[in-house]
Amino acid sequence: MNPRTAPLRSCALLALCVTIAAAAEPRDPALWKAGAARIDITPEGPVWMAGYAARKKPSEGVSQHLFAKALALDDKGARLVIVTLDLIGVPRAVREGVERQVREKNGLRPEELLLNASHTHSGPAPYPRGVGDPAFVDRAAAYGKLLEGKIVTVIGDALAHLEPATLNYAHARAAFAMNRRLPVGTEIRNSPNPDGPVDHDVPVLRVNGADGKLKTLLFGYACHNTTTGFYTINADYAGYAQAFLEENRPGVIALFLMGAGGDQNPYPRSVSLEQAAQHGRTLANAVEAALAVTFQRPIHGPLRSALGYADLEYADITRADLERRAQSRDAAEQARAQDYLKQLQAGTLPRSYPCPIQVVHFGPDLNLIAIGGETTVDYSLRLKRELAGSGRAIWVAGYSNDVFGYLGSRRVIVEGGYEGYSANLGRHPGPWATTSEDRIINLVYDLSRSINH
Repeated sequence: MNPRTAPLRSCALLALCVTIAAAAEPRDPALWKAGAARIDITPEGPVWMAGYAARKKPSEGVSQHLFAKALALDDKGARLVIVTLDLIGVPRAVREGVERQVREKNGLRPEELLLNASHTHSGPAPYPRGVGDPAFVDRAAAYGKLLEGKIVTVIGDALAHLEPATLNYAHARAAFAMNRRLPVGTEIRNSPNPDGPVDHDVPVLRVNGADGKLKTLLFGYACHNTTTGFYTINADYAGYAQAFLEENRPGVIALFLMGAGGDQNPYPRSVSLEQAAQHGRTLANAVEAALAVTFQRPIHGPLRSALGYADLEYADITRADLERRAQSRDAAEQARAQDYLKQLQAGTLPRSYPCPIQVVHFGPDLNLIAIGGETTVDYSLRLKRELAGSGRAIWVAGYSNDVFGYLGSRRVIVEGGYEGYSANLGRHPGPWATTSEDRIINLVYDLSRSINH
């Protein structure tokens, strides 16, 4: 089946297919092999930082080192490598370069590779964008190439250290994430909204060695890494959570998998390392609580994965709208709109963008669903609600494989505001069409169905 062209299916029918498939006989959990590795990806010297347009100068030192970490899993030859990155995002070019190299070097298929970014706003820009000084443009480009090589290296290291293992799943909760879309009259403000939707779940995958000792922890949360915003390199709350867990459990590698936190912020936000550490401690404590749960779900095979692309259409883009944007006081927006006008005139203006969707089934026990872009929380809440009867735990990750801008749900797109409209105009000719959410959800179901047949 070609997931790019697969017809949309009824969610109810496909959910039924997934539920039936979940009844398959589980395999012995001891048949897993697992390996993990880490590599430092902290930039050398001052670099232009990603995440905040208000920054007017390069970085000034390092408060916390950044890492790429890889967890490799093998179930009788079926493999999955999850790579977590202390970075603002996964550039599409980096995903494509890594995918090509690990296929050549390690025989890893595209659907067996998952790249996820923590979305720290205190890391380097891995691509030369918005920087006026040619020296920093060159430095950003060089960092992007170096990053690609390091990701390939850490994947190879994890695969080289595959050993017999058992997997267990548990979860807890952490409450510092809050929705940041506050309705005020007809406008949506970027402000704490205690009544807005959230996903406070902290999913945890525990990897034990053949001796029963903990080797690796994969855990997630749905919240922006935006506690800090000054000029030193750091991994924000997710970096501190990983560090606390590793300090408390020497020899263990802890990996953070970013959830659907596109419209979630950590609160309070005092823009300090102390506050980031406090949120990190809260998250690490939630992981420890999950590990203390008496019953942890054993994870069986078979391991199966699928990768597809949902063609997200843009909303109708009119000449009048582009002409209005071309009169913007912002020089960059003015230049972009003028370029889009030229493309519109030439008939080359893009009408859609491919959003990567990855589905991984861990036998009848766990579904891991990874979605590209800055995925807003409605996607996670909807999938968990609709798949509640599948018998599997549902883990939804955003910011995966290509972070191309914000991915609003239908509700967010209709409401507008930052995540639903203005944030994407720097990278795309217009906002997403309201069909985007259903296209993504239906592809999740199509990929799940393809795995089980």
